[in-house]
Amino acid sequence: MIFIRQTSAAVVLVTLTLSLQCAGMAVVIEWARPRFAPEVLRLGAIRSAILVMRLMTAFIGLHLLEILLWAGFYRWLCFPSWESAFYFSASSYATVGYGDVVLPWIWRTLGPVESIIGVLMCGLSASLLFAVVSRLVDREARASDTAITVAGDTTPGTRVRGGEAARRGRSTVSIS
Repeated sequence: MIFIRQTSAAVVLVTLTLSLQCAGMAVVIEWARPRFAPEVLRLGAIRSAILVMRLMTAFIGLHLLEILLWAGFYRWLCFPSWESAFYFSASSYATVGYGDVVLPWIWRTLGPVESIIGVLMCGLSASLLFAVVSRLVDREARASDTAITVAGDTTPGTRVRGGEAARRGRSTVSIS
């Protein structure tokens, strides 16, 4: 009976965490999408850095909400104070697990479950952030290819390069 209770709680908490993460990432993607519109060729270094900072802030807020979700459960059934519940949840989610605050015996399997889900959710956030940074770097490279092509620099010591501009019927050059 105890195992069924723990498993049921874990399934509900994991489902809610996944739902929150997916909804949060969908909102972040929808918010960031206009910054990658085809007519926006280049954001520049400062705008790119601000975009990455905003994304990281959104992910930190999202992870804090997920930690609060678990802390709410812990506060309800395991700990007498919010401080203890939040501290345990944050240390479990981040896989630190100091061990100075522990769950009651009946709920002890939830700590490792939260650690696993925390790693996966942080991995999802990191992968989206990596995709965004890769896209920003790619746009900077394409913008510099286009800038050289527009300038018409065909002096000796330059070479023609393929890529996006070549697919559009333009040749690009870069200085060797």
